[in-house]
Amino acid sequence: MAFNGKIAMVTGGASGMGRVMALRLARAGATVAIVDLNQSALDATAAQAPNIHSFRCDVTDEEQVLATVARIENELGPIDRLAHAAGIMPGDTILNMPAQKIVGVMQVNYFGTVFVTKAVLPRMLQRDQGDIIIFGSITGYAFSGRFSAYCASKAAVNSFAEVLIHEQQKSNLRILLACPPAVDTPLISQALDTGPQSVKDAAKSKRMASPESIIDAIEKGLEKGRTVILPGEARLAYLLRRLSPALLWKIADRMEKLA
Repeated sequence: MAFNGKIAMVTGGASGMGRVMALRLARAGATVAIVDLNQSALDATAAQAPNIHSFRCDVTDEEQVLATVARIENELGPIDRLAHAAGIMPGDTILNMPAQKIVGVMQVNYFGTVFVTKAVLPRMLQRDQGDIIIFGSITGYAFSGRFSAYCASKAAVNSFAEVLIHEQQKSNLRILLACPPAVDTPLISQALDTGPQSVKDAAKSKRMASPESIIDAIEKGLEKGRTVILPGEARLAYLLRRLSPALLWKIADRMEKLA
């Protein structure tokens, strides 16, 4: 494992990729603070290891985030790794999705990223050490119909993370943006009914990446000094978007018509 510190903070740590990373860090001997809104899931995850500590927090509330980060450092010690995996992923057409729901996706996925990063970054810079892992998405580069809110939020997250990486390239912080494809986690269920056909097909054909494989890719990326990773099918989608956006849209439209 690429983590050499003692204290890790994992948002979205009660499920999905966040949970996988939290459990792996705990098994490696780290003290892990998992942050989530789901108290029962927090309790269940924390019960897996004595060195996992749960903190209920709404990442869209900046004051809560600041207070939670301060509490973690006061109770456990300086945060050596931040893994920000909290997010939501509803799908629908722009016409059918209420405006406030679209705004809500941006609040959780993008502003949550801003608040959590801003709360931890100055503390790490003061010590000039630490890891920051931000979970973006390939959908922030390669867009899809019926996924406007999620794509827009992850495009914002990807942009924010890349600028952060550039701004802090002279520091000793290791900052990594992970842009996975569809991953087999509970999050994907939010998009199965009204989301894009590509997500439904990936779930049906069991083509989704495993959360363990994404965490493996993150650790390898950190070890190799990478700043952005596009694991699995994400790289192909990224290249296709760069080389021929029109072709990518044709493929997506064809999949929707065949549904």
